Amino acid sequence: MQISHPSRRSVLQAGGAAGLAAALGLTASGPATAAPAKAGSTEITDLGPAVVQFSLMSSLLVGDIAYIGSRNLDPVRIVAFHVPTGKVVGETVVATGYSIQTLAADPAGRYLYAGVLQKSGGPQPNLYRWDLATLSAPATPIGQIGDRDVRDLSVSPDGRLYAVGGGNPGAPALWEYNPATGQVSNLGIPDAGATLARAVAATDATVFFGAGSTLNGGGSAGRACLYAYSRATQTFAQVTPAEMLADPSIRELAILGDKLLVGSAASTQQSKIALLDLANPSSYAVATSIGKTAKNFTNIGDQVYFANETGLCTFSPATNSIAQLTLNGPSLGEIWGVDARNNRILATSGYGFVAEIDPGTGTMVVTDLGEAGASATPQTVMGIAAGAGYAYVGGNGVIARHSLATGGVANLNAPGEAKDAVIVGGVLYTGQYSSQGIWTYDPLSGQPIHQAADFPGAQNRPLDVCWDEVNRLVLVAAQSDTEGGGSFWTYNPATGAKQCFINPIDNRQLLRAVATRDGVAFLGGGLPTLDGAGTVVAFDPAAGRELWRLDAGSGAGLAALAVQGRNLYGLTRKGGLFVLDIPTRKVVHRADISSLSYGFGALVANRGVIYGVSDTNVFRFDPKSFEVSTVLADTDGGWYSGSHITNDENGYLYTMRGRNLVRIDDHPRKP
Repeated sequence: MQISHPSRRSVLQAGGAAGLAAALGLTASGPATAAPAKAGSTEITDLGPAVVQFSLMSSLLVGDIAYIGSRNLDPVRIVAFHVPTGKVVGETVVATGYSIQTLAADPAGRYLYAGVLQKSGGPQPNLYRWDLATLSAPATPIGQIGDRDVRDLSVSPDGRLYAVGGGNPGAPALWEYNPATGQVSNLGIPDAGATLARAVAATDATVFFGAGSTLNGGGSAGRACLYAYSRATQTFAQVTPAEMLADPSIRELAILGDKLLVGSAASTQQSKIALLDLANPSSYAVATSIGKTAKNFTNIGDQVYFANETGLCTFSPATNSIAQLTLNGPSLGEIWGVDARNNRILATSGYGFVAEIDPGTGTMVVTDLGEAGASATPQTVMGIAAGAGYAYVGGNGVIARHSLATGGVANLNAPGEAKDAVIVGGVLYTGQYSSQGIWTYDPLSGQPIHQAADFPGAQNRPLDVCWDEVNRLVLVAAQSDTEGGGSFWTYNPATGAKQCFINPIDNRQLLRAVATRDGVAFLGGGLPTLDGAGTVVAFDPAAGRELWRLDAGSGAGLAALAVQGRNLYGLTRKGGLFVLDIPTRKVVHRADISSLSYGFGALVANRGVIYGVSDTNVFRFDPKSFEVSTVLADTDGGWYSGSHITNDENGYLYTMRGRNLVRIDDHPRKP
């Protein structure tokens, strides 16, 4: 993240220059006045937990209780929300992973199964079972599927548990847990081209496996695939509806009487819903849905309800028609659970609330889970931006706004995740995952945060945002998870004009970084693996054309770019550093800094020096010798999807130490 030069707006926002100077000297408990730092000194101020909100990723109604799996919280937990009273009546902690994306109950409603997402594989369990007879008893581990992440679970009528997921280098498998023996078995890999399985549904005779390549798509990665696994013959049969073959992935499966409901995740087109005959899957009907995803099926009588990225839809199997449900209430954001109770729809929102909705009128009763008793703890975070009296930190479904004057924190609900952001004239602009484009928030306007510009849905993951002072443009580097490659976005806040340049490097390299100098944008690319090559492209954002390109020669793809003076600094995912003299287009320095940075690091120019951050360290480069030195070690940064560092107009740096936001006032000793 990067901040623009301060404008009159940003000075007034903090109450003038004196007010802003006072505001920037706070501690975690509130404002304080810090003495001027001396050369050779570094002062660290802890600003407290960066993002605090009960964050969730799954929900399942069993009887009158909605069981809700946490996302990005430590420890991982499941809360039991009693719908009639609107209170949390139980909670259990899960010992491994960082999120729970899927829950399933046995036919009798006695046990709740949970599968976790993990940052790394290993021998630890990723399947758990909670005895619902007494909510005071903890969930217990029952085993491990060989795939790192558990994305979906289904229990057959005879009590077998089936699981799918991914996260390993190879294709995902179908897994079975037998509660009678306690064994977890690999039933095979149906599709070698798939990179992620997100849907499973089981009957006593057949298990349906839905997969594709929602992550790491493009190239030779497979598209949507649906397989029927015969429990009698232990064989797979391909039953993907022809109309879904071009979609990136099968997103959802559910049994509806003698039919199988299938929802796809789309990319360049609309998602779809198919209704297959369980006895003869080749007999089906397909309807084009609304939006890019169709997930979380439930039914009230003959009507099916499900979630897309903008709310709820209704599907009539009798007429094979789909309509968006008109809702009278707050935005539901990203929906992680849709159930039916007493002829009402129960929707669990990623914003941390449960809504009971009358499908006839669209009216809703909303219960905040934090107020209901769910414990909110600090999240790991995405992007950070600071300036004009505030620091903003992106979390799951929320952006936390820290007042640098009072220490107070306000949560701004925003769909998805603010992967990166920039402040221009006191106004925040975010790159919003997934497929949400650019969002904006002006604290002086009185308006809520909202979308400023949309871009093609396949360009779903904006990773780096900066401000082009010469062209007065917000610049964004984005990657396409489903199609491969990426795009370069420009947005003019004054006019609302936008441009999107797809695959400006090539059709394989993802765009991971953007920096700017004198009206020229520098784009950094790389492949999904650490072994992918990285290219730097100089691009004219106003004319929309490439000026020149350079193979960085790093062999690992770019993690970050930043400009200081005439030099472009590049950091690779393997911890390589290169410095490019922009006027001569020659690399003038290379170094291995993998002892300080490995993976998704970040860079920022501040006080005439380039600073960097990784999961473990904050570091700086000498502007003459390019020698690297540590500013803050052992940070154990609480990052969700790669580290970030930003600065404000006074030259203070902001990043993470643990799950707390910290401010760094660094004054390196001059040689």
